[in-house]
Amino acid sequence: MTYVAFQKEKEYNLPFYLAMEEYVARELPAQDYFFMWQVEPTVIFGRNQLIDSEVDMAYCSRNGIRMYRRKSGGGCVYADKSNIMLSYITPSTNVNFTFNRYMLMVEHALQKLGVDARTTGRNDILVGGKKVSGNAFYHLPGRSIVHGTMLYDTNLEHMARATTPSDAKLKSKGVSSVRQHVTTLNNHISLSIEELKAFFRSELCSSEHSLNAADIAAIEEIEKEYYTPEFIYGNNPAYSIVKTRRIEGVGEFRASIDAKDGKVRKIDLAGDFFITGDIDSMLLSRLKGVELEPGALASALDGVDCGAVIMNLKKEQLINLLTD
Repeated sequence: MTYVAFQKEKEYNLPFYLAMEEYVARELPAQDYFFMWQVEPTVIFGRNQLIDSEVDMAYCSRNGIRMYRRKSGGGCVYADKSNIMLSYITPSTNVNFTFNRYMLMVEHALQKLGVDARTTGRNDILVGGKKVSGNAFYHLPGRSIVHGTMLYDTNLEHMARATTPSDAKLKSKGVSSVRQHVTTLNNHISLSIEELKAFFRSELCSSEHSLNAADIAAIEEIEKEYYTPEFIYGNNPAYSIVKTRRIEGVGEFRASIDAKDGKVRKIDLAGDFFITGDIDSMLLSRLKGVELEPGALASALDGVDCGAVIMNLKKEQLINLLTD
């Protein structure tokens, strides 16, 4: 695997590194790439999450915590300079293979340090039963991007107060608070954060690709999209029906439906689920104009593999969400 490096002449916000992932995926030759990065205190919420449901915006504003949306699915995470962000870009487009390969690479690297790291659930790596890394992914044409956190000595008070996971989500993990659910690596290893980064790099990568000034300029152009209000806050119009549910093994859902005469006019799904396909063209567009009852919805979704659009989702679960 190749490590992507560049001469850092200033501090970059989180969107720069998300744009860097896109640039590497789009512009560099097809092979496996990896890089690490750190940012000032920031909350990052998933592509389909509603910011007001996931983030305490007032707390973030008071404490100088920035808020950005990413293009991958999954849940809301907090990052700061004592947290290492990991980015993996690969030509593989097989979702399960790509994600499992990345998770096992990180798990095995931690185990070499004597840490009892274990992958679990959809996207977490645990140490001693507590989360130390959360991960997410998304596709670009011909490429897959996986990125995640590695909690070294993160400010757990900021993490607990800036993000607002639902009681159902915490209950599904057998905990009552964010702090109960996480641990930090500095409690399990003697390496400094810089030594840990050097270890990951030497363990996972055998070569280096250096970005030049032209590359950085191109990344900064991609970065601009992440700062637009439309991207950060999304477009969430009022709907006449809102249904919420946590589907075990899939994630939290908020289904917003605009219906007239019993038929779907508009529909939107928000939540921390993992998107593995084009949710609009492959799923939601099929439901417009369809009667909001199980039989009609089942007919509209005939032949659709919902799990190929939203990881682990079964058609029956989606229909129950929309009609119960």
